[in-house]
Amino acid sequence: MHRYIKSGIFLAVICLLAATASAQFPAQPAPKTGSVIEIIHADTLIMNEKDSVSVTRFIGNAIFKQGTTLFNCDSAVKNNKTNIIDAYGHIHINQADSVHIYGNYLNYDANTRIAILREEAKLTDGKVTITGPELQYDMNAKIGSYVKTGKLVNGKSVLTSDEGYYYTDTKEMHFMRNVLLVDPEYTLSTDELLYNTDTKIATIVAPTTINNNDKSVMYATSGYYDTEKGYGNFGNRPTIEDSTGTITADNIEMDKLTGMAYATGNMVYKDTARKMSLLANKGIVNQREKTVLATQKPLLIMEKNKDTMYMAADTLFSGVIRPDDSLSIPSVAGLKRLPESPTKNLRSLKNIRPPEKFTATISPITRGDSIARRQQDSIAANVMMFIADSTLAQTRQKLDSAVKNIKVAPIPDVVMHDSLPGIKHHADSMALSAPKDTSEQRYILAYHHVKIFSDSLQGVADSVYYTSKDSIFRFYGTPVLWSNNTTQLSGDTILMFTKNQTADKMLLKNNGFIINEAGPGMFNQIKGNVITGYVLAETLDWMHVEGNAETINYIKDKAGAYMSVNKAQCAIINIFFKKGEVDKVVLIKDPEGTVYPFTQRPKDQLLLENFKWDIKRQPKTKYELMQ
Repeated sequence: MHRYIKSGIFLAVICLLAATASAQFPAQPAPKTGSVIEIIHADTLIMNEKDSVSVTRFIGNAIFKQGTTLFNCDSAVKNNKTNIIDAYGHIHINQADSVHIYGNYLNYDANTRIAILREEAKLTDGKVTITGPELQYDMNAKIGSYVKTGKLVNGKSVLTSDEGYYYTDTKEMHFMRNVLLVDPEYTLSTDELLYNTDTKIATIVAPTTINNNDKSVMYATSGYYDTEKGYGNFGNRPTIEDSTGTITADNIEMDKLTGMAYATGNMVYKDTARKMSLLANKGIVNQREKTVLATQKPLLIMEKNKDTMYMAADTLFSGVIRPDDSLSIPSVAGLKRLPESPTKNLRSLKNIRPPEKFTATISPITRGDSIARRQQDSIAANVMMFIADSTLAQTRQKLDSAVKNIKVAPIPDVVMHDSLPGIKHHADSMALSAPKDTSEQRYILAYHHVKIFSDSLQGVADSVYYTSKDSIFRFYGTPVLWSNNTTQLSGDTILMFTKNQTADKMLLKNNGFIINEAGPGMFNQIKGNVITGYVLAETLDWMHVEGNAETINYIKDKAGAYMSVNKAQCAIINIFFKKGEVDKVVLIKDPEGTVYPFTQRPKDQLLLENFKWDIKRQPKTKYELMQ
């Protein structure tokens, strides 16, 4: 049986529907509560009842209503027994003026209130728009979803995935499989992501990669990232990688607007170009200025082919020297010792101030150092996480002041003077008048209780400064070095020149003193205003002493037995070593000396003024620096 109803008599038919259905058709089961579909309008209505089939067709501008939800379409077919509607053409579902859904085909179950839309399907709540080849919307739970790929647009951010679920009440979107978030500032890729369209915060619940436009890459496994403010909190060993190196820690708080990253817990910063690693419990990284401040048991590791150098201090700071800039060297003279308490340690960093500038020496002959460029080998980035951490966020402002208060000390040029051929004297200053170089040069500053250790050299000082621009280590504050395990070097200031990250020459400025243990209670000694030591194959080869030079030297025969003790003074002394022991002493210009037979040596006169054998301070192993 077919019934045709034109629009002119549509309202009358609607009024008689119940009675007509009762008189003409078999009784239908009562509809479920809330499942009743109200017919608002259709140009043409066709009712078809045959055998077990009961279908109503709505043709032309069909409008339905269920509760507070309106349905608009070109045409529709309603199965009166199953209460399922199939609609076609220009479909628009309006749920309480809060959610709008569009498409060209709709399958709607009025009992479960689940709508499936295909062909140019789209869902929007006024702020975000979700599109896909097929969308499903649950009217009861107010959840929109897609399982055949989809896209969400929220402002400038576009998110795509194979599967997604949008909770319209909480404004949360759950993306799954091949998730990609594209923003003008960065790109995020993962296999699972939670995203709040109101707060624009992405919550990471799976391994995630974030590529920033500043060429840095972040890796995370869980946490959150504010895509609008550029702020995130990473946990569970996150990693940030850029062109200069990588940083990994238990937790990293990052602020993209300022370029600052705050790392806590087993931080590892690796300069991949120079094979240098910086370990600490806390660190601040300025990604714009490319600086690193490390506190709480910081340890610097400089890898070499044969002998790795370790350096520990209360605080380590590393920065970049830009072309035509002076070295940015914060003075340690006015720095206060950082307390052991982690909280107090962070607060004390704001006391960093530069009352004086450093003075040291640069040798232009070391500018050809070849350590600057190496093939980049990135740290494995297995996990990364964004975790809210209010305590770390409050700490950030205190840590910022530490970096901002590190000042730049202008440095005068070096004045060079020749003495003997091949021997250079150095003014107590640092020059930056090097040729322009497009490669990035980095400096390292360690201050308070500095210790260094390598197989060939150990040392202690109050502060140390190193820059790859000239490859010189500068030791300040009663520095003492030990070489060959039997030779001690000290002075007011010590400069260690390196080539290929290996010691090449040492300069002891003012009150230079070298002590070599000849035997139990016996010490070869060298003293002078300026002492220059030359290293060959990581071993002291010979030394040049100038200015009030004094020496005490134990002489052996060919069999190794002690013959005599020589005590001498002159303007210049050259000492030559062999297998770590003094082999020959050459006195130059006005020498004066005394030779004592070994058995008649005056023991009370065998120590030069200011003699101090400080072997107890010598670091014995690299593990001592890690404690």
